[in-house]
Amino acid sequence: MGVRQEQREKRRQDILEAALDLFISKGYSETTIKDIADKVNMSMGLLFHYFESKAHLYEELIRIGMEGPISVMELDMSDPLHFFETSADYILSALRDSPFTAKMFVLMMQVRFSTSLSEPVQSLLANANPFEASVSIIEAGQAAGQIRDGDPVALTVLFWQAISGVALYAALYPDGPIPETEWIIDCIRRKDI
Repeated sequence: MGVRQEQREKRRQDILEAALDLFISKGYSETTIKDIADKVNMSMGLLFHYFESKAHLYEELIRIGMEGPISVMELDMSDPLHFFETSADYILSALRDSPFTAKMFVLMMQVRFSTSLSEPVQSLLANANPFEASVSIIEAGQAAGQIRDGDPVALTVLFWQAISGVALYAALYPDGPIPETEWIIDCIRRKDI
């Protein structure tokens, strides 16, 4: 990649990060293209060379936000407890390494509560939901004696909300500590293994 292309990619990333900050602090509706352009010290006209509209910029952030859940669901699920350990480790490592990742959790939670999503965003959200798939993995782990007894939906909620809670904390306190993977896994692990 040439220097010019690297500069363009850096500017694009700066725009995405600025938009993410504004969307989670002001909300999508209250954020304007001018707000985003001002935050990255760029003219609105130049910003439109990178993203043709605020809606397209928002959709790109949602697309990026969906990459995480999609990649988690591509992990090996043949060993349920290992799946959850690997998922937690992957996400917690990303939270340690990148404030952007933590902020994406906030945006994706806001998106899930939104009632006025565009058709492209609705389609993106429909394609990946690790929560639903995790229930059957919990059930498999219970059958294998790896995961504690209890309602599989409640255990799935416990696991994913522990992860989400850590992400919210990391978004608010980027320099704060991130729990160890084992601490979260202990919430679902069968006690006698």
